[in-house]
Amino acid sequence: MEIRVLGSLGVQICGVSVVPTAPKPRQVLALLALRADQVVPAGALAEELWSGRPPRSARTTVQTYVLQLRDLIDRALAHDPDADTDTETDTDGAAVPGRSTARKECPGAKEVLVTSAGGYRLNTGDGQVDLRDFERLAGLGYRAMDGGDFPLAARQLGEALALWRGPALADVPLGGQLAVEAKRLEETRLCALDQRIEADLRLGRHRVLLAELTVLVDRYRTHESLHGQYMIALHRSGRRGEALEAYQRLRNTLVRELGMEPSAGLRRLQRSILLAGPERPEQELPGAAPLPTDSRLSRVG
Repeated sequence: MEIRVLGSLGVQICGVSVVPTAPKPRQVLALLALRADQVVPAGALAEELWSGRPPRSARTTVQTYVLQLRDLIDRALAHDPDADTDTETDTDGAAVPGRSTARKECPGAKEVLVTSAGGYRLNTGDGQVDLRDFERLAGLGYRAMDGGDFPLAARQLGEALALWRGPALADVPLGGQLAVEAKRLEETRLCALDQRIEADLRLGRHRVLLAELTVLVDRYRTHESLHGQYMIALHRSGRRGEALEAYQRLRNTLVRELGMEPSAGLRRLQRSILLAGPERPEQELPGAAPLPTDSRLSRVG
């Protein structure tokens, strides 16, 4: 089984998609896929489908959707080459067309989509799940950052981010639970992106980062960490004036849209750039005030 949630929903068994076209069964599969190998209560599925106002027939309807999913799973299993019948051979070992031995034993749909303890579990059978791969690679990247191994951190975090194919569950109708999960996943992606960019800055890749950061600060107009990294990359590339303009644009946006000033760390970064005097883009910003060690956006070295 292969499960993909970091983008459009993809669930394949034996290379065959089992994602339904109807929206509500697709929601059911999405929630099961997000919590693969865990029991999802039937009530949680009903909550997702009807946003806290399930009809009296909710339990029966959920069962119907599960049966539809199992039908798709059965069809996919029928395409499994390992589950096909073995061809008989004659006394000389040659294949005999049109004759076969008994069908190999293979799991059925009820073993893949299991009814258990008042709910349902999607059994991956140690298959590939892109969310798990992302979390594993991102975790390795974070540990490399903590250990000061910036080349490894940049590589591991880059591999983790490459698993994303668009917004999480991009083609699935989002009820309350899936909406929360999609937002959570986006936050984990931004955290990994923030750390990968910092690793690249530590490696002196500020010029390479400028094009990416230009797009990111336009997309995330109030994201202070990305704007701080953009300011650093601009200053190190000999574009001190543009770095200060980027700060002013962010400040105007924060005041206008959120009624708040930039954080203390970002204000210190702005002052450091102001005090830098004539630009020395390949060097540390001179005269920068010491900053808290956990203020990633304001690190300039």
